[in-house]
Amino acid sequence: MNTKKIAELNDNLRKNLFTPGKNQVFISQGVNSLPFLERARLLDKVQNFNDFNKGNNPYGERDFSRIEHRGINYFWKIDYYNLDMDAGSENPADETITTRVLTIMRADEY
Repeated sequence: MNTKKIAELNDNLRKNLFTPGKNQVFISQGVNSLPFLERARLLDKVQNFNDFNKGNNPYGERDFSRIEHRGINYFWKIDYYNLDMDAGSENPADETITTRVLTIMRADEY
C-alpha cells in the first residue's frame, strides 16, 4: 500500500472540497444546520487542517481528525470506495479505481 500517495490524494480532496469530480463530500444535518458563515468557517478549518500527529494519524493516510469550532467538536473522515460505491476500494492509492468520500459531522452525531 502506498501510504504517501493515499495521504496526497486525501489532502487534495480535503483542500479542494468544491472541485467537481468523482469524489464526494457529505455534511451531516448538524453541520448543514449551521448559519451560512459559520458553516463556511468550519469548512475552511477542515480544508486548512494540518495538525496531523500519531494520535489522529496513526496510519499516515491523513484520513481523519477532530476539530473544534465555536466550542463544539467536529469530525471529518475520508473513506475509500470502488467506482460503483458498493464496496471498498481494492487500492486507495489508485485514483482511477477509487472514489473518496469525505464526511464532516458534529462529534455528537457519530
